[in-house]
Amino acid sequence: MMPPSPWIATWAGLVPAGGAVLDVAAGAGRHATFFAARGHPVTAVDRDIGRLPPNSDLEIVRADLEDGSPWPLPGRRFAGVIVTNYLHRPLIPTILESLQPGGVLLYETFMVGHERFGRPTNPDFLLRDGELLELARDRLSVVAYEARLVSEPALAMVQRIAARKP
Repeated sequence: MMPPSPWIATWAGLVPAGGAVLDVAAGAGRHATFFAARGHPVTAVDRDIGRLPPNSDLEIVRADLEDGSPWPLPGRRFAGVIVTNYLHRPLIPTILESLQPGGVLLYETFMVGHERFGRPTNPDFLLRDGELLELARDRLSVVAYEARLVSEPALAMVQRIAARKP
């Protein structure tokens, strides 16, 4: 399995010890298993749960987050919400609502300019300049933010934020 994103690993310590973590669009589960190994109860949500490793420490929820179905975790709040390499703008208010007070959002995905390096190329799946900062404005306290070209694991234009809900 791929190691966790360096951004997620760097800021993981912001998530309150033992607090529940939600991994949105968890993919193969690299961040879900990372947080479970750190002692967090983890809920991993993805439409293709077959890619997630069998792990008794994970609550795995199969859900297509883009088909208009209701949010699969209504009313649940988390100490940490992790989103990487995924953008579905209609889901962002729900993601923010899923943070408990004092909870931490760690979000990292592709931004405009990435299309020259590969997929995604559709602007619907690329953050606009400063978009994560705008989402946090008046809602979250920003601890760290980047919008930059990265070279590992491949060339990519990304935006990243680590922010806490007051």
